[in-house]
Amino acid sequence: MSRKPQMAADTKQARAGRRAALVMAGTGIFWIAAIFLGNQMEWPVRIRALFDLIALAGFGLSLWMTYQARKAGRDQT
Repeated sequence: MSRKPQMAADTKQARAGRRAALVMAGTGIFWIAAIFLGNQMEWPVRIRALFDLIALAGFGLSLWMTYQARKAGRDQT
């Protein structure tokens, strides 16, 4: 029996998981930078809240991507 299709599916799921992790890490770095810049430049609260909402959307997207990668891996078995 060939393991080639299974290995390809594992590689695809691993890529999706890495992509979700990169989105999550990038969102975290963006959020920390936005907080730091907001404090240093004394941005208004409305601007800071906008960046908080953008970060929340990024974390939500990474959560969705993680769910999709897990679901795809479960459907392969």
